[in-house]
Amino acid sequence: MEFDDNAPTAPFISILHREHAKYINENVKEDDLSFGLHPLLIVIYERKGINQEQLAEIFRLNESTIARNLKKLEDKGFIERIKDKRKKIIKTTPKGEKTAQKVMDYDRKWDNKIKENLADEEYNNFLKTLRTICEELI
Repeated sequence: MEFDDNAPTAPFISILHREHAKYINENVKEDDLSFGLHPLLIVIYERKGINQEQLAEIFRLNESTIARNLKKLEDKGFIERIKDKRKKIIKTTPKGEKTAQKVMDYDRKWDNKIKENLADEEYNNFLKTLRTICEELI
């Protein structure tokens, strides 16, 4: 595929996002986990004892959107919500832990796929630039 040298950044970001989504969806389809839910599952797995409010803050989404996605994860058996005083603590089930680990492994493989065509320094600069852009936008 050939790109115009004057193309803005958005198409490239969009292509990366779509290709990553296809890659993850193809590799975890038997686990019944969609690409849209996998980042939420990973954060819940990594941050034991997190609550809905914290998830909304991390993902910069409103709590009702987070609640809908948590319901989907709960219905599929990936997470459980435990009442703790006034807040519900969210944690992964054994099925959720296994699936989160699997998705994280595919995310590492995706990164390795990107690294194939870049020198280590180029990849590190690419990652640093993406982080800087995201930090500045937020």
